[in-house]
Amino acid sequence: MAKYEQIADALRQSVRTRELKPGEWLLAEDKLASHCRTSPPMLQRAFAQLAGEGLIDRRHGVGTFVQEPRRRVERNNDRHQWEKDRVRRSQAERLSTGSTEHDTGLEVTDLVFHAEYREAKADEDHAAVFGVPVGTRLLERIYRTNSREEDSPFAFVRSYLVHDVVAANPDLLDDSNEPWPGGTQNQLETLGIELDCIDEWITTRPPTAEEVEELGLKKGVWVILLRKVCTDIDGRVVEVSDVTLSGDRTELVFTTPLKRW
Repeated sequence: MAKYEQIADALRQSVRTRELKPGEWLLAEDKLASHCRTSPPMLQRAFAQLAGEGLIDRRHGVGTFVQEPRRRVERNNDRHQWEKDRVRRSQAERLSTGSTEHDTGLEVTDLVFHAEYREAKADEDHAAVFGVPVGTRLLERIYRTNSREEDSPFAFVRSYLVHDVVAANPDLLDDSNEPWPGGTQNQLETLGIELDCIDEWITTRPPTAEEVEELGLKKGVWVILLRKVCTDIDGRVVEVSDVTLSGDRTELVFTTPLKRW
């Protein structure tokens, strides 16, 4: 393990065990570097790593502080079956919780939900995924959900459906019906559509200026980009979602059961 990684690991443990408390000021970099018996550039590499994890806040001309941790999000790959299992349950049960609650451990009353619907035309990317001509009418749905204790959403979601497919149920074109009890899988069920497969592609990159503002990101924090493609039991792609997640608060967990020999 490199020296800067050792320093980052020691500081990380101190933050997580609350030995270093949120809001606490860390020593000036030259003094802390001397205390850690390392060079300021090496310490700066450790700080950059911790800032990218959302554990410290580096304020130019002021200093470095332990950051109040944001609500963590654990997105695991059983969430899709969990959502499908809820599709045909009572409306009261579907209203009581949703995918964000599943990922964060929060209750419905802890959350602020915002949805915006608008028409869009399929570009080459979405046309290829849906298997429709370029310019096909789509329903674009933009979702933001945040904790009442925080201003920034957990994720920024753009979900796409083929407009002519969902228009068979006019309620699905009205964003005032959000949050929809049971989510997208229940919405599709009203059209007689059952999902068979969900594929997800995940990449990371530095955020755009818009994403920094939208997700309340600190300097050094990257975003996780997730493309979700939902296919029904007839092999037709029925939903495409592009999800932007904060790298400092999101943990992706994948469990793959293996068949016995």
